[in-house]
Amino acid sequence: MATEISKNGLNLFEQIKQTDDNGNEFWGARQLAKILEYSDFRNFISVINKAKEACANSGQKIEDHLVDFNEMVSIGSGAFREMASYKLSRYAGYLIVQNADPSKEIVALGQTYFAVQTRLQEIRQLDEYNQLSTEDEKRLFLRNEMARHNIDLAAAAKDAGVIEPIDYAIFQNHGYKGLYNGLDAKGIHAKKGLKKSQQILDHMGSTELAANLFRATQTEEKLKREQIVGKQKANETHFEVGRKVRQTIQELGGEMPENLPVAESVKKLETKSESKKLKK
Repeated sequence: MATEISKNGLNLFEQIKQTDDNGNEFWGARQLAKILEYSDFRNFISVINKAKEACANSGQKIEDHLVDFNEMVSIGSGAFREMASYKLSRYAGYLIVQNADPSKEIVALGQTYFAVQTRLQEIRQLDEYNQLSTEDEKRLFLRNEMARHNIDLAAAAKDAGVIEPIDYAIFQNHGYKGLYNGLDAKGIHAKKGLKKSQQILDHMGSTELAANLFRATQTEEKLKREQIVGKQKANETHFEVGRKVRQTIQELGGEMPENLPVAESVKKLETKSESKKLKK
């Protein structure tokens, strides 16, 4: 397998990528397990369970990223048999390689593959964002980007030692405090007159969403790049990145995020967008 890895490199993961009837890409869990050198799929289940936990901790629906299905598996002599498996999204693949055995060379390659592919997707989506013309379109785009990048941020925070939900809430508050001049999530709610049931991110305009997206992506990269370990250091890192983003806004003469106006719920925009699609 080592020779095969050195020859094919990241192409191994591209070769097993599939596309469903709706044009969505996915990876079969059993094929991915084989590539990652798990000879017994039962041992790979523990990695999948860790990925599910990370997915749930990031606030995402597990069923959106790991879907039950029957995968055709070779049983020798040219014969195949259907066996229970999962359809894995790109993010599920990312979470799995982050939780697989790090001592394996192929796991390190997998981490690089999914990270690179994610970055390429971000570049393509940036071009898409530049083509948007209305504030509503930009808000919808950036809100979806925030949801996606919070997955990656949660995974990076977990690697740093932020495990429990309460710890992650504290971690998130440190980022807000850095960006919002000491205000945590509760303080931002009060400052903007939001109800307890209203999500802060759902009521941000595109400018405020962009600042928070930059906070999330830069924190994730810093945690990984500097291999931050420990809840306290992770919290300090998130606060420092938030503070730097605030300083940048100030230097550019921008409005501070806590003073930006509250926007209509993005959920309403999603409903309007879906209605337009249906009419078309």
